[in-house]
Parts: sequence; structure tokens; C-alpha cells
Amino acid sequence: MTSYRERLSPPPLVYLALLMVVPASVLVFLPINIPVGWLVGIVLFFGFGIALWFGSPVLRIDDEGFHAGRAVLYPAEIGTAAAFLAEDATAERGVRLDARAWTLFRGWVHPVLKIELTDLTDPAPYWLVSTRHPQKLSRAIDSIRPRIPGR
Repeated sequence: MTSYRERLSPPPLVYLALLMVVPASVLVFLPINIPVGWLVGIVLFFGFGIALWFGSPVLRIDDEGFHAGRAVLYPAEIGTAAAFLAEDATAERGVRLDARAWTLFRGWVHPVLKIELTDLTDPAPYWLVSTRHPQKLSRAIDSIRPRIPGR
């Protein structure tokens, strides 16, 4: 059963900006064939829009663990999770970032969640993922963490 799901898709403003490909295509095809320019522009708009949507990673929590895109973090490997917003999120993605950390960032999603790992054989000390709802994701991750004394 999935207890959390979030697609890190671009905001509507990105799709609105993508609309500019239509008049650009018409302008390119103006000396050749205007209807072909419209057709190419519309096909490019929908093609790029679909690619942006389906190319966006999904954060998911289910019985298997925490999925960030194609990567999976199993419940036994999950330590504490901490949410970072605004300037703290920028610092976590920048000056405080450990080069060994596993990351999943999207430029249009500013908050991040830092998940400490308990697997000592994993070279990454933590995962840092972009999320629009860091507190909600943190609670969902907490719900699948095994209850081990001392953790």
C-alpha cells in the first residue's frame, strides 16, 4: 500500500513558457509553409510537455520502502529525517552538502528532506531529496522506519 506519493513535476509557469515554442516554429516556417509551422509548434509543445511530465521523478513510500525516482531506500536503512526550508534548504544543497550524499534535486522545488542512513556499508551518509511537502514526507518516512531501541 502506498502511503505517500509526489511527482516532482515542473510548475505551470514552465509549461506556459513552453508555449513559446509554437510561435517560434511558426516564425521559422513562415517563408516555407505557415500551417506546417503551426503543426510543428503544437507537436513540439505537447511532445516537450509530455517529456517534462513523465521525466519528472516520483517520490513514493510503500511497504517496500522509500522510492526516489528509480532508487529505493529500504526501511531497515532509514535513519532520522529532517526537513529544510528557505535558506536552510539552499545551504543543505550547497555549502553543507556532503559530496558522498545521494541527491535528487529539482530546481523548481526548493524545500529538501535529509534522510540519514543506518547502513554502515553504504558510502552515502544520507539522501537529500527535493520535496514540496517536507514535513508530510518526513512523517511518512517515520511511519515505515523500524522501531529499534536506541534509534
